[in-house]
Amino acid sequence: MPASPALIRTAEGYGLTTAQIIYRVPDHRQFLQEFIWQEFDLFPDFPSLQKFLSFWAREIEGPLHSVRVAHALLVQPADLEVRDGVFRLH
Repeated sequence: MPASPALIRTAEGYGLTTAQIIYRVPDHRQFLQEFIWQEFDLFPDFPSLQKFLSFWAREIEGPLHSVRVAHALLVQPADLEVRDGVFRLH
């Protein structure tokens, strides 16, 4: 069975990247709107995100206000180690 594209990209150093893009509404510049972008990308240069943001600046009328990035190497879930014992939740 062939490996999934996501697994292959992970082995090549890619990780899931999420960007919160805040931009100004074209017809009402005083209002901000949010766009969420998610893709496998390379840390720390984020070439896919850079390409998307260049496209946005060139082609989209809503000017960028800010971009917040989360990546697997920046934010990771806590490790859980299984040990012998009993876990009680109240």
